Amino acid sequence: MNTLGILGIVLAFALLMFLIMRNLNLYLTVFICVAVVIIFNALNPYDTFKETYMAGFVGFFKNYFLLFLAGTVLAKFMDITNGARSIAQTIIKSIGKDWAFVSVPIACAILSYGGVSAHVGAFCVFAIALEIWREADLPRRALPGTLFFGVATFGMIAPGAVQIHNAVPATNLGTSYMAGAVVGFISIAFMGIAGIAYLKFWLDNAKKKGEHFIERADDDFTSEENQNLPPFIIALLPLIICIVLVNIKIGGNSFPVEAAVFIAALSALGLMWKYLDKTKKLQVSFQEALTTAIISVSNTCCVVGFGSVVSSTDAFQDIVKVMLNIPGPRLLSLLIGTTVICGICGSASGGLGIAVPILGPVYTQMGVAPAIVHRVMSLSSSALDSLPHNGVVVTITTGLCKETHRDSYPLTCVLSVVIPFIGSLIGVILFTLFPGLP
Repeated sequence: MNTLGILGIVLAFALLMFLIMRNLNLYLTVFICVAVVIIFNALNPYDTFKETYMAGFVGFFKNYFLLFLAGTVLAKFMDITNGARSIAQTIIKSIGKDWAFVSVPIACAILSYGGVSAHVGAFCVFAIALEIWREADLPRRALPGTLFFGVATFGMIAPGAVQIHNAVPATNLGTSYMAGAVVGFISIAFMGIAGIAYLKFWLDNAKKKGEHFIERADDDFTSEENQNLPPFIIALLPLIICIVLVNIKIGGNSFPVEAAVFIAALSALGLMWKYLDKTKKLQVSFQEALTTAIISVSNTCCVVGFGSVVSSTDAFQDIVKVMLNIPGPRLLSLLIGTTVICGICGSASGGLGIAVPILGPVYTQMGVAPAIVHRVMSLSSSALDSLPHNGVVVTITTGLCKETHRDSYPLTCVLSVVIPFIGSLIGVILFTLFPGLP
């Protein structure tokens, strides 16, 4: 076993989290961590950066840029037509003010399930969430964890969700987005219910300690109650269209997910044209979506490149062998292997891009059904991926909510690491006991 190489990987991983927590530039951080892996594993520096790192970077960009773009365009069109606001406000009114905070993760999850990318979904709901927090006098530091919990856990990894976390396993394993549906829905139901219960517990405790909402000079609480919003059903239709398209087969082949999301975006524009915010030009909106998509996918590619370097080492193969021999059900090692790789990458999508091609064939050759492999890997991708260096965690915490990791990450950790990990364990147990479930 290459002990020195393994030490280098562990050190690089720890350094990655530490430097991100210190707000160092993501690319500089990743390059430093790649250098650590190179030194401890005696790799050729030029070949590693030029070939291995860039192969991972470019490969992920080539495979998933269009999906990122489609998701951001859909989110932008749902935003400028007020479709996202209509969905969020309807949920808030249905739940009532006492439990209004629950509407934030639910609205985020609906957008996420329908194909809206995580970071953009959080931006769509943030203004309404801020208003809810002010009215309920809830501490602002709970906002990042609440938003991230909604956009990047149970809605994102559910069976049928139009997200890359289903796209990667489906593409590599030849499965459908609804693979492992029964166990998958049970697992994500646990995540949703347990997360909301813990959030309620945390908020109640915070208020007992005297924490409350503090307004800032740049807060915008312009009332939009009387704004002309599309009906809830009309606002929901583009997401329904998207979900239906990616889960049907035409001539035995699955409908291309990128095309499905683009069609959903165009349908959002067509169905809600008269509700369009005329102050926002379509060309400008598309350009903003394009810029967001490029930045988002590039940030993910940056970390995927690091994962590619790590996975190319002999030390990583030793780590994989150790994980494959973890005592207990075979699926337990698949869960741990997947979530560890996603943690190293700091990205569920990036981690799956590395883990599925490596681990997927190993488990299918062991006789595990591809649908089970798909769902276990999808579920477990949403646990350790949400460590502090996750790009969406950073964006939502410091960029959108303007909070610090020190103040807000403990809640985020429970909602998006601990609870999803337990939910994934439930999935492993159910698949082990009832492998024949659809």
